[in-house]
Amino acid sequence: MEVTIILNMAGGLGLFLFGMRMMSEGMEKAAGAKLRGILEAFTKNRFVGMLVGMIFTALVQSSSACTVLIVTFVNSGLMTLYQAAGPIFGANIGTTVTSQLASFNLSTYAPLFLLAGVVTLMGCKNNTLRKWAEVLVGFGVLFMGLAMMSSAMSGIKDSPAVLNLFASLKNPVVAMLLGLVFTAIVQSSSVVVAIVLLMANQGLLPLAICLYIVLGTSVGGCTAAVFAGFTGRKDAKRTALIHLLFNVFGTILVFVVLTFGMDFVLGFLWKVSSNPGRLVANAHLFFKLFQVAMLLPFSNYIVDLTYLIVPGDDDAVGYRDNFQLQYIGEKTMFSPATAVVEVSKELDRMGALASENLNRAMNALITLDEEDTNEVYAVEKNIDFLNHAITDYLVKINQTGLPVEDTKSIGNLFHVANDIERIGDHAENIADCARMRAESNISISK
Repeated sequence: MEVTIILNMAGGLGLFLFGMRMMSEGMEKAAGAKLRGILEAFTKNRFVGMLVGMIFTALVQSSSACTVLIVTFVNSGLMTLYQAAGPIFGANIGTTVTSQLASFNLSTYAPLFLLAGVVTLMGCKNNTLRKWAEVLVGFGVLFMGLAMMSSAMSGIKDSPAVLNLFASLKNPVVAMLLGLVFTAIVQSSSVVVAIVLLMANQGLLPLAICLYIVLGTSVGGCTAAVFAGFTGRKDAKRTALIHLLFNVFGTILVFVVLTFGMDFVLGFLWKVSSNPGRLVANAHLFFKLFQVAMLLPFSNYIVDLTYLIVPGDDDAVGYRDNFQLQYIGEKTMFSPATAVVEVSKELDRMGALASENLNRAMNALITLDEEDTNEVYAVEKNIDFLNHAITDYLVKINQTGLPVEDTKSIGNLFHVANDIERIGDHAENIADCARMRAESNISISK
């Protein structure tokens, strides 16, 4: 009996995780370019940025996806760290939408969403519609997984050993650590909150312990962003730290409130909803709202703190630095939603390098400056390297699930890279003429 419960729980959890990922990726592919544009345009104001981050995360169902976008914008110079704080704070509120959805009994309609999505995928050739169909399929799979876990948990009541184990969980700190560790393992706070609200509905855990587990998920949910950010440049590390510090400080604030006012908090939550599962989902939302309300006025100080923790600047990658990429490569996080933006920034560097080299070659032709001529040949090697590296990257990302609008620009970007490389070749040809003129002592009339 217990083995069957464990297998059903594992299967339900697998479906839930797969459905949520499919929803997230489908939404990014269908509307990622538009959402990216909105996020870039409306983050100049801290409060507006918070609202945009909240809406973006609610739609994409992933605070990590939102954080990766923000890191890319900071790396590309499209957004400062101080502007990034707003949408990062908003992303923490947006991530509660999944648990809110899970608290409603939508499992009955899950097969309909699944059927509609599958029929669209099988019968439709329009790429945009197919991506939206993936969202529907993910939505259906998510709630079927939720129903499977709920059914498995109802059988736990017949297992005294498991009930005794849950009943022994009384320490708030242990409950928080449990939430933190479990969230770090499954890489999603929404999943853990959904499981906890199912347990609350079945009466398997005291509500006070449920709240502490939910609180622990806040810090556990930062692990993906922290690991991803710390492989990147210093601003990527600082952006990940903003996310981490917000959740650490916010968790401490809520923990103090729960420690001294648990009865008041539970009383308030019971007035909002009399359903234990809804109560847990609402607690998740209210915790985040409280954290943002308390910490948003101090966001600049949190950013300043990240500069103290990660001091200094990255080594500048200038136009003439040989064989180095700045916006794509090992020191940047890969995200399908921002890949084209990163390639465009790298092409800007390559274009500026080719333009500068062309001017240098023309100057060498007129003045016969040997140093300029040699510089042209050296820089041309760098342009060739960038052309090969960017082209290889375009081939790689074209095989991933890019947003529909971005896939249309891949072919153009190939042409841009080749055209810039051709400009570099022309500069080299002019340098050849300069060298020939110097060797043959050819003069040019005024």
